[in-house]
Amino acid sequence: MKNLILSLAALILISFSVNAQVSSSQTQKKPTAEEQRQLDERQKQAQKQKQVQSQSTSQSKGQPDNPNAPVVEFKKLVHDYGEMEQHGDGKCEFKFTNTGQEPLILSNVRSSCGCTVPEWPRQPILPGQSDVIKVKYDTKRIGMINKSVHVYSNAKVSPISLKIKGKINAKSQSKMPEKNLDNATSPVNK
Repeated sequence: MKNLILSLAALILISFSVNAQVSSSQTQKKPTAEEQRQLDERQKQAQKQKQVQSQSTSQSKGQPDNPNAPVVEFKKLVHDYGEMEQHGDGKCEFKFTNTGQEPLILSNVRSSCGCTVPEWPRQPILPGQSDVIKVKYDTKRIGMINKSVHVYSNAKVSPISLKIKGKINAKSQSKMPEKNLDNATSPVNK
């Protein structure tokens, strides 16, 4: 990011100096052939820096220039567990399809905390194929669920954020009814 800012500052400085030289030379005299050549060379360098800057900007934003790049389409981006009991089943799946023209490679799938564990396919997903990302939430914690899972890949849009939400309620404390035993009485047979 610092290199990008420094490149931008250098580009602006060069363009101001070129413009200043052009305007001062136009008011005073026409440049000689050597001066014109140097001026043209500076303008070419400024143009090259602008191209390099635009390429590095598009790469830093994760926007590949490949029109055939994989495209990930998820069936859903949010899974709502609703309300569930503590120690319940915290598993869910996010189904996706590669609708691009090249194989999709999931490089990493990370959760926002350790209570959410994702599993993802390690092999490339060919165009038109589908697969799933499995997520398991540890339901021992009581309260609201609002977690994210970030999917990093070679797709046109990366990362993609998947969300899980819901509420974990405390396990109900039901006991078996106790028999009232009075040792002073004896059982009655009828």
